Amino acid sequence: MKQILLAALTCIPILSQAADEARNITLQGNKQGAPACQSCHGTDGGGTPSAGIPRLAGLNAAYIEQQLKNFRAGKRSNPIMQPIADLLTETEVTQVAAYYAALPVPLTTPQGADPALLRKGEAIATVGDWSHEIPACFQCHGPNGKGIAPHFPAIAGQSALYISNQIEAWKSGTRSNDPAGLMKSVADKLSPEQIEAVSAYLADQQSTNGNQK
Repeated sequence: MKQILLAALTCIPILSQAADEARNITLQGNKQGAPACQSCHGTDGGGTPSAGIPRLAGLNAAYIEQQLKNFRAGKRSNPIMQPIADLLTETEVTQVAAYYAALPVPLTTPQGADPALLRKGEAIATVGDWSHEIPACFQCHGPNGKGIAPHFPAIAGQSALYISNQIEAWKSGTRSNDPAGLMKSVADKLSPEQIEAVSAYLADQQSTNGNQK
């Protein structure tokens, strides 16, 4: 018992140091030249909805870490994130992912989209469109879009612009890191009108913590 307690006490300062280092990267950047994460993702990790920059706060750590590695590998194409990911060490990637996962989820404000558009989006998110072999978003992303860690992120409360941009990225092939090609197959079947509707609906929902399994 004493050995277990001693080991636990030894880990506390190490974990605290890792959290401090991650916070410094998010606020100031790192020694290799990576800019501060907060510049785009905000001090609270809530993102910049008007620019289509996603919320990171409360997303699953393993998911965030995998996305950074995918930017490096070219499985996600983004002219801003790819060079930043290249400037982070493996340890920093893990630390930053854990830091954002531990942040509280910011409250989101409904965007006031057209009610008819929201109803169409709700149908796609909750039921799907089986006449075109489109499953419900929540079938993989969990009830209310809260996410199922680590492969299916929380999507409720992400900005409509970010969601629609990602669907278009799946369509074009500039994003190809989905398990078994699931998102690519769904994105290819969604019409522009459906993309607009489901993006608006998801953006209108309250953000949730994405660490559920």
